[in-house]
Amino acid sequence: MTTPSLSAQDAYRIRLWLLICAGMVFIMIVLGGATRLTESGLSMVQWQPLTILPPLNEAEWTAEFENYMQYPEYQKVNSWMTVEDFKGIYWLEYAHRLWGRLIGVVFTLPFLWFVATGRTRGRFAWTLGGLLILGGAQGFLGWFMVASGLVDRPDVSQYRLAAHLVLAFIVYGLLIWVALGVKSANDPPPDEPDPQPVAARLALGAALAILLVVVSGAFVAGLNAGLIYNTFPLMDGQIIPDGLYDLTPWHLNWFENIMTVQFNHRVLGITLVVLIGATWWRIRSGTASDHVKSLANAFAAMAVVQAGLGIGTLLLVVPLWLALLHQTGALILFTLSVTIAQLVHTPKSHNCVSKSQAVGAA
Repeated sequence: MTTPSLSAQDAYRIRLWLLICAGMVFIMIVLGGATRLTESGLSMVQWQPLTILPPLNEAEWTAEFENYMQYPEYQKVNSWMTVEDFKGIYWLEYAHRLWGRLIGVVFTLPFLWFVATGRTRGRFAWTLGGLLILGGAQGFLGWFMVASGLVDRPDVSQYRLAAHLVLAFIVYGLLIWVALGVKSANDPPPDEPDPQPVAARLALGAALAILLVVVSGAFVAGLNAGLIYNTFPLMDGQIIPDGLYDLTPWHLNWFENIMTVQFNHRVLGITLVVLIGATWWRIRSGTASDHVKSLANAFAAMAVVQAGLGIGTLLLVVPLWLALLHQTGALILFTLSVTIAQLVHTPKSHNCVSKSQAVGAA
């Protein structure tokens, strides 16, 4: 007996809602990258999650600027700034925070409506509730990251930056995974001829590897490690440069040794391309549908493009436009890996109705 689920209309609405939220998170991550690269992230020195409006007159702008002047970034880096200069870095951080709050509204209100009207129940409702909690945690983590740059060093902690970025990717990936898994009773059967656990494991492995490379990239960004050793494939004139793992204790090299952090990012990126190539080969040589094979082709091609974007970003010493393209490429790769894994894993529908509804439908 087919497990009854949502009506076709409600399944469509929930899928669309989740994919819209995923698209908004995609934009949020790119905005966050721009905020980091333009060093705008410490311009707002207070966290006021219920405040929506920016400064609206010169008196309010002056007060906001005077607040900023009390903190290390102004005192140690930007003491030359006027109010007009300050506005240039403020607006991007303001847009980043406002967009995050908008995501919260776009997710929360439909979620409450779906629950209140009985369209989501049981395990699926708890899954959506978990996504809401993760989104809220991301907001707290964002401020926790910013706060690290308001004490002594006019820069955020690379540890908190990495945590903030990887949680954003996780929330984004889960939104896509859950959206693609929503089924209605009237949906046609999956076009995959049979479950493909090996391909699914490879795609999920690639998704996890992408997350690892993203974490590595966050440490590169947090330490400004992309601004040195701007050659490839040699690094400081060598394949394996002197000075790797020189810090004591040893494990700090992964997080605080600028040379090691950049070297690891290179190695992990190359390893990821190989893993994606293996995933592509397994899917192309298996029984996957033409749709999934096309996605695998795009996955492999994007891996090559992303490697080129990374190398170009390094060689050109991190121009803003190219660095943002590189981060966007990581998001596209992650999207493809999650989508492929969802499509080729054992098909299951979300049970989105109550047991009484299920019995009635049966």
